[in-house]
This record gives sequence, structure tokens and C-alpha cells, in this order.
Amino acid sequence: MRVTLGVICVLFGLLGWAGQLISAIHFPLAQRLGLQEQNEGTDGLFRTCERNTAMWDVFVLWTLPVASILMLMDQHWWPAVSLIAGAIHLDTAGREAMKLLSLRSAGVRTGLAKELRISAGLFLVMAIIALVVMSYALWALGTRMAMPAG
Repeated sequence: MRVTLGVICVLFGLLGWAGQLISAIHFPLAQRLGLQEQNEGTDGLFRTCERNTAMWDVFVLWTLPVASILMLMDQHWWPAVSLIAGAIHLDTAGREAMKLLSLRSAGVRTGLAKELRISAGLFLVMAIIALVVMSYALWALGTRMAMPAG
């Protein structure tokens, strides 16, 4: 389980982090690659939010790949780091979903229907991965605590 989850998380985490890095550095390239919503389906306010969010995500989303690498190495600290990474990713998925819903309810154009479905799917996958990582890390910590010392 640890190796499978580690591989899934390192791949998902690196893809997400790289996508946000591209978005933060060169937003038009991210749009051309399909990583960001196209101009014709969005308001300028939304694009500004997405560019700025990408910069913050580059700063915090590296945690899942690092936790995954520690998990794959079976390094002693992987459960603690995984709890932090999972919490960051769960918060990010929920915050982004709520941001989209809030902006849409206020009449801000946040993308075409297809783009919104893709975003919702990615946020759901991100939340599920975060919950699985956190659950597994808590299980691993509980197992360690239950083992007699020595």
C-alpha cells in the first residue's frame, strides 16, 4: 500500500505542482496547454485570481511530492510530512471549489462548462488523494505507537 500510494502521490503531486509552476511563470502558455481556462470563457478578475493562486500553489504544493518520496523511501518522518501535505491539498481542493462557486454565483465568468467539469473532477481527485494520504499516515502513526518499544 505504501509504495502504491507513494507512486500515485508523487506523480499526481509533481504534475499538479508543475502545472501551477507553468501557470505562475507563463500564464498564456498554461492556457495553451489547457492548464488554465481560456480568455473567452473568463473575466479578467478570474484570470488575475488564477495567476496569483498559481504563485501561492507553487509555494505550498511541493509538499505532496516530498511526502511521497519520503513515503517511498520509508523514511521515519513520512507520516508527519504526509499529514501536512494532505491537509494542504485538502484545503486547496476545497478552497478552489468554493472560490469557483462563489465567483460564479456573483456572476463572474470562470470558464466554459467543459473547463468547469474538468476543474471539479481534479478538485475531487485532489481531495480524495489528500484524505487517503492523511488516513494512511494516521494509521501508520497509530501502528507505530501500538508497537512495544525495544
